[in-house]
Amino acid sequence: MAAAANAYEEAPPAAREAGLGVVALVVAVLVGYGWHLGFHLANAHNGLIAASWTAVGLYVVRMRPRHREGWLFVATGVVHAVMFFGRQYGLHEGPLPAASWLGWVGVWPLPLAIAAFGWMLMAFPDGRLLSRRWLGAAWGMAAVAVAMATASALWPVEYDRTGLVAPHPFDVPGAAAAARAWEYAQFGYLLFQALGTAAIVIRLRRTGGDEARRMRWLTFAVVMDLLILATGVVILGSPVPGLLVLPLVPVAAAFGILRHRLYDIDPVINKTIVVGAMLLLITAGYVALVVGVGGLVPVEERWRSLFATAVVAVVFEPLRRRAQRLADRLVYGPRATPYEALSRLSAQLTAAPEELLDGIAATVASALGAREVVVWVGDEACMVPRAGWPHPVGRVDPAPLSGLHHALHHGLHHGGPRWHVRPIVDQGTARGAIAVRKPPGEPLTAAEERLLTDLVAQTGLVIVQQEQAQQLQAAARRIVSAEDAARRRLERDLHDGVQLRLVTLGLELGALAEQAKESGDGLLASRAKDARAHLLEATADLRELARGLHPMVLAQDGLEAALAAVADRSAIPVRLRVSVASRLPREIEATAYYLVSESITNAARHSAASVVTADVTIGGDGLRIVVTDDGRGGARPAAGSGLQGLADRVAALGARLELDSPAGGGTRLRTVLPCG
Repeated sequence: MAAAANAYEEAPPAAREAGLGVVALVVAVLVGYGWHLGFHLANAHNGLIAASWTAVGLYVVRMRPRHREGWLFVATGVVHAVMFFGRQYGLHEGPLPAASWLGWVGVWPLPLAIAAFGWMLMAFPDGRLLSRRWLGAAWGMAAVAVAMATASALWPVEYDRTGLVAPHPFDVPGAAAAARAWEYAQFGYLLFQALGTAAIVIRLRRTGGDEARRMRWLTFAVVMDLLILATGVVILGSPVPGLLVLPLVPVAAAFGILRHRLYDIDPVINKTIVVGAMLLLITAGYVALVVGVGGLVPVEERWRSLFATAVVAVVFEPLRRRAQRLADRLVYGPRATPYEALSRLSAQLTAAPEELLDGIAATVASALGAREVVVWVGDEACMVPRAGWPHPVGRVDPAPLSGLHHALHHGLHHGGPRWHVRPIVDQGTARGAIAVRKPPGEPLTAAEERLLTDLVAQTGLVIVQQEQAQQLQAAARRIVSAEDAARRRLERDLHDGVQLRLVTLGLELGALAEQAKESGDGLLASRAKDARAHLLEATADLRELARGLHPMVLAQDGLEAALAAVADRSAIPVRLRVSVASRLPREIEATAYYLVSESITNAARHSAASVVTADVTIGGDGLRIVVTDDGRGGARPAAGSGLQGLADRVAALGARLELDSPAGGGTRLRTVLPCG
């Protein structure tokens, strides 16, 4: 089959069209002349299958010459055309010349035709089997089909149900044994169909997106055909109704192969479930009322029918609404009620800021049964997509509110159903927009329109809340930055001004003490020496104070060197581990320094700890800081305390300070400072 496809692809265009024309002409002659010979209901399905499968296969091959499914369709149609003509010829009263041989040709290829149908199901929609194991199963099925066709060709094992007027052309010994063996061999037909069905089910479970929608076309047609087939067997005692609608399968398959981006099977399935459920319920209810009322109340039949009709008219609309909800749930999945949607949206307010808009998009999609949702944020002149469902939005250029439809159709997505765009407005100012795309053929109902309006209004409050939170955090960052700048300025003034003058004064006192000693004034020399010592102590205290305001080593050498200096000056042992490959933003380094420094100081002064462990590492989520001690514990942040000040400073960077300090169990401080 693949070799034939390759040869066809390499043929000139004129030769391709000629080849297709020859196949179409042969099938048309076989089917047309077969119908001319008469109408036989038991053989009509073969003619319909031949015409439909060949036509669809030729169209697919013409559009996509290398598509293997198209060639399978053509092969199946040609085999059925030969079978249809042979059976029509062999069923003709007369009989016609060579009826025995032509009728025989119409019988024995049946296993090959059913096996080709099973192979087509296994390879749908791209012509490739699921795996090498499935390839082995397909070849095994073909081998069984060849064996069954050979048995049918040699012995009349299937002649009893065909009704051919001419006998089997061969008289090969062993006919009785072949008939007994055929009683078991004919279950191979069920095996062929089971393999194809199993492959369809497995592929449906594995695939998603466009390929899943392509699969649904074929699945819907096959399931409907099986239902009609079963109904015909149960009610009419004949499989003919199901066989007559079998040509719908290749038509549906062609939609799945070639037109899957233009059509969607979901609305068709939805309406089929609604109509089928209503027909079943109304028919069953009508019969139950007529029979039940007739058995209980002796009234005329016309009154019973009138009563049943009135009841059906009353309950029709409530039943239709329930059937529609059932169909929506089966086809599109569970959808949230308006109350559930608003509750979920309220619950999203506790999510992290970066996850909030994604949660809103998912809530809108669940409430409306939407295929896609995009949340835009910005003003009327410039909006940017910030969240999407079911997939996150990529890099998209900003667009004005009036140009969102163009951006959605040409920027984010191509083609498909139209978008419903609703602006998010708060106090007369545009804050963003929500864009919703429903499945094809499913518009927004009035109830969904009202629900979308409520969700848009709630989303506006969420966006305003996010903007206010971002503004507060930015203000807190500016306050922290201004505080650090004031610390650095004060430290510089102390270092370059007061501290320098004190050092100069100490040098002068030292020189004065030396001069007094040389002049023999021991009392003056001693007092000058004591004054210099006190001055040096005051200078050291001032240097320590300046270092606490903003250590120069932090600005010059970085966080690791500054924390090492803190550990060296600590009154208790400190186990310090710093893993920071490069310099961090100034406010991050300053916050980390003060957090570790204050924690070590508190442990030394208040916890009676014997050792402090400080772990500062950079990770994917930011700078992780963990400080623990083995002291008495019981630390609690209070207004105006050092711990509360650290918590406020950390919160200004969008982080949270975690404190674990059980009584008698030591103290543990932990935070993650975002570095992005």
